[in-house]
Amino acid sequence: MATISKSVVDSDLRARVFEELDIENGNFVKINDRQFGCILTDKNGVERYCRVGVIVAEEREDMTARELMEQEIAAYNEKQAAKAEKAAARAAKAERDKERREKEKAE
Repeated sequence: MATISKSVVDSDLRARVFEELDIENGNFVKINDRQFGCILTDKNGVERYCRVGVIVAEEREDMTARELMEQEIAAYNEKQAAKAEKAAARAAKAERDKERREKEKAE
């Protein structure tokens, strides 16, 4: 059985993703084979150029596509939890420092 080239396979996958998103029926314009874009007005009233792109992950011999996706989701969630923990620690330190300064000022 002949195999189809990577570029043809990836192009087909990107086209299917854009079709699944129904991106062509919105305000999106095709930028290139990998991206669609649109102009949106941000909360400051400034027009911004926004792009939606599709990246097709490489095939891996050590894990399935589902395992790779689950691994990337888990890594993202871990990073977000670590960021939240650091932010909470910074807020607690800021509160302690504020209380310390107020106490020193009162003395």
